[in-house]
Amino acid sequence: MVAPLLELLPKIYPITDVRISRLSHAAQVERLVAGGAEFVQLRDKTASARSFYEAALEAVQIARRAGVRIIINDRVDIALAVGADGVHLGQTDLPPEKARVLLGEGRIIGFSTHSFEQAMAADSLPVDYIAVGPIFQTSTKENPDDVVCLEMIERIKRCVSKPVVAIGGITYERARAVADAGADSLAIISGIVAADDIAGRMRDLLNLFD
Repeated sequence: MVAPLLELLPKIYPITDVRISRLSHAAQVERLVAGGAEFVQLRDKTASARSFYEAALEAVQIARRAGVRIIINDRVDIALAVGADGVHLGQTDLPPEKARVLLGEGRIIGFSTHSFEQAMAADSLPVDYIAVGPIFQTSTKENPDDVVCLEMIERIKRCVSKPVVAIGGITYERARAVADAGADSLAIISGIVAADDIAGRMRDLLNLFD
């Protein structure tokens, strides 16, 4: 397993979205890299497998040249096919135990949780980080889970051994409060890729934690 992951996870963890940004995954990765991103998740809930594979392959090639890690949302098969650094799995995706068998010990597996109980269960799974959210109301999911308060982040952080990634509705204005609640990393979609200047927004968020 990748270790220690906490040293690899940046404070700001951007996630691509072609519908919000109106840019290809590759174009988003280019801008995110220009803004200082070191770790990017490619997320596409609507593309066909073939289309997402081709888009991810292009994005991974760009990231490799910059030394940036790429995580694929949901799709273990595509992560393997494009040589990504890992996957991010949800509660209804391939079980992490099965994903680990396919991916081996050298790739990263992140796992979404939406309650204290799910986060506790995830701590014993073969995953490298535990995502918790949504922290605030989010528009990037059609049927979002109930909001998880900042106090829950603090509670989960005290009780798990793995890095905690907060996600859901995090903006520039809210980022500091989420980090202060104990999140090791902030996963952000709209708060970055909806900006007119994606690279600039990425830099601004990173500068909050310099």
